[in-house]
Amino acid sequence: MPAVDTERFRLRRFVERLVQMGECEVHDAPTDLVDVAAVLEGNPRATLLRSVGPEKAELIGNVMGSRKRLALALDTDEAGLLPTLMARLASPLKPVKVSGADAPVQQVVLKGEEADLCALPVHLQHGEDGAPYISAGIDFALFRETGHTNVGCRRIMLRGPRHAGVDMIAPSDMRAIYLDAVSRGEKLPVAYAVGSHPADFMAAVAGTPPMDELDVLGAVRGAPVPIVKCVTNDVWVPADAEYVLEGYLDPKGHTEPEGPYGEYVGYYGIVKRNPVFHLTAITHRKDALFQTVTIGGRALGRTDTAQLTTVKTESAAWAGLVTAVREPVAVFATPSSGGMYNVRVSLRQRVPGEARNAIAAVFGSMAEAKNVFVFDDDIDVFSDEQCDWALGTRFQGDRDMTVASGFRVVPLDPSLGGARTGAKVGYDCTIPFGKRGSLEWGIPAPPVLKTNGQGKRSVADVLGEKPASFLELMSAAGTRDGREIVRELDALYSADKLTRDEGGKYTLKGK
Repeated sequence: MPAVDTERFRLRRFVERLVQMGECEVHDAPTDLVDVAAVLEGNPRATLLRSVGPEKAELIGNVMGSRKRLALALDTDEAGLLPTLMARLASPLKPVKVSGADAPVQQVVLKGEEADLCALPVHLQHGEDGAPYISAGIDFALFRETGHTNVGCRRIMLRGPRHAGVDMIAPSDMRAIYLDAVSRGEKLPVAYAVGSHPADFMAAVAGTPPMDELDVLGAVRGAPVPIVKCVTNDVWVPADAEYVLEGYLDPKGHTEPEGPYGEYVGYYGIVKRNPVFHLTAITHRKDALFQTVTIGGRALGRTDTAQLTTVKTESAAWAGLVTAVREPVAVFATPSSGGMYNVRVSLRQRVPGEARNAIAAVFGSMAEAKNVFVFDDDIDVFSDEQCDWALGTRFQGDRDMTVASGFRVVPLDPSLGGARTGAKVGYDCTIPFGKRGSLEWGIPAPPVLKTNGQGKRSVADVLGEKPASFLELMSAAGTRDGREIVRELDALYSADKLTRDEGGKYTLKGK
């Protein structure tokens, strides 16, 4: 088996980079598990806790709680996050298998009674949660027919040292794989990586065509993923993860109560019936760094899950837009709406109706958008100020709104009132087609004086050739003051030689 780099995409290395950049604060003082959530709540930075609980474990939280940090994980900036991700997803990379001896995540192997979920620094995240949750789990399971690996994100509620509840309500490939095993009365082998590079999380939530999703992890990383076979089942997992939890899902199906839990839409999810995870082994690095992700609460836009959902929504929306309009420019799903409900799109309109096409494209994509705002390309969709201005000045409710119903929805949305389908609203916040070059739609900006290279010319000489704006007269006269232009204009007015055209330019009568 070839030697591969198992440090480049290690979570701890990324956290060290964040600390150096001032994007991660470090707490050296001991922290009780019950206080972890309060330290993370609304924190704009990632947070490294070096001494958590009586075991004095190391724990990192909120690593992905900003678009800047997700962009850093792909070596780009915030505006470049979506283009970079889409470009990488187009080039899947097959993983590289390594032996257990070469896999850092198997430096420590705990099986049977030694494997204990309650020995991990798992904390209560929200006051009404049903139990402490492992929130940073990336799950790995095999498609029975193809042998391909499915990768996703799932929360894990502790039920005991070797049992946990796993959320499997929402439609997903993982749910389909599990229900297939249940139909045959078989256990489903599964593994969860806890402590992963942000690139792996972005790959896990990306909507991709059917394939081995270990290849997708390689695509988003931009490098093949080193993988190792679990010690108690046949699932392959990233060899450079911090922790891996091995086991199987109970063949009895959705039998055990799981929840309540503070969900990624900003409210609590109710108690549900879900499968039980049976732990068979825990493997980890010798200096493993445990990870937790932030989810619900009032500061939704600064949580890991909202930022990840933003990436997922934007990817799905962009895929629809590129076939519906000629020139989409940017997409932004606001994290404060959970990363999916409010989506902003900018485009260069080439023909009438493209704004409506863009709205329809996002409606019909896999994005979970409820409200779609479409702007011209002069609006920065990442700027709340610019978008608010365009909504206030370019939108008329009786003319520019599109309302449709009966769409697939996220069941967690409490505004549905129990309905299984919901409404979507589109807002055309673009300048009327063909009007953008007109003065009334021009955006005021400070004057920029241009030299004409012809020396100083009088107002009368300039206007003798063609109409001119006040700034053009200043440029022609070579003045940086302007008041002398007013005096010359006054003289022409007094001689009854001056008038102005409909565009406001000065012109000589009879010209």
